Amino acid sequence: MDWNVELLFVARALVAALLGALIGWEREQHGREAGVRTYAAISLGACAFGLISSHVSPADLTRIAAQVVTGVGFLGAGVILREKGRITGLTTAATIWATASVGLAIAFGMYILGVLTALIVFALLSVHHFPGWSRLRKKDKDSEHE
Repeated sequence: MDWNVELLFVARALVAALLGALIGWEREQHGREAGVRTYAAISLGACAFGLISSHVSPADLTRIAAQVVTGVGFLGAGVILREKGRITGLTTAATIWATASVGLAIAFGMYILGVLTALIVFALLSVHHFPGWSRLRKKDKDSEHE
């Protein structure tokens, strides 16, 4: 066991969990079902699988990463619901999937990509709370009906 490698893995796992928690915090602040714990766990889990794949089988890093993408896709599909003719949960599903990519990026040492992805997801979730956003969306919907 190489303690330096293990400590690096711990640091990566913590960064991934914190970035996932940031995304989950935004969701929780706006009353969504999936929140801090869910998003932190998704990012942490994806990171852990990425770390395991890089440590156990460096010759084929893509195998476990591909399965994370697929597995998290199924998890996200489970939150998409149809209610009274409306589809709900698409944003949650998409952000769950994107949050897994944050964890994998951190696992593979792509810190800038992981942080940037988390910040972009956070911004995408936050933008509709800005003043004037609802007017912009209304204009988009009006132009769709023309």
